Amino acid sequence: MPRAENCTTMSELRAEIDRIDRALVALLRERVDCIDRAVTLKQGEGLPARIESRVTEVLAKVRREAEQNGIEPELVEQLWSDLIEWSIAREERVLGSEAGRDDR
Repeated sequence: MPRAENCTTMSELRAEIDRIDRALVALLRERVDCIDRAVTLKQGEGLPARIESRVTEVLAKVRREAEQNGIEPELVEQLWSDLIEWSIAREERVLGSEAGRDDR
């Protein structure tokens, strides 16, 4: 598997980017599967789609990961914030929006 520094042409680099994009999409599919499973588990446990403490926890974790991996934490936090909001909206289609419930 080539890495960016080993690519000597734009064609090679584009192929590497395409490979990474395929891997990222596959990982996103796994994450979506987890979100869909969360709907069932949250229903059973009486939890709302949005749990602010969890949102805060996930964003803090990915910021730390970004910093440890030399990636701009602001970029990673924004990407995950969008991903989290999309995930919550997906859950809310089944669970409903229950802003007044306890933050468990």
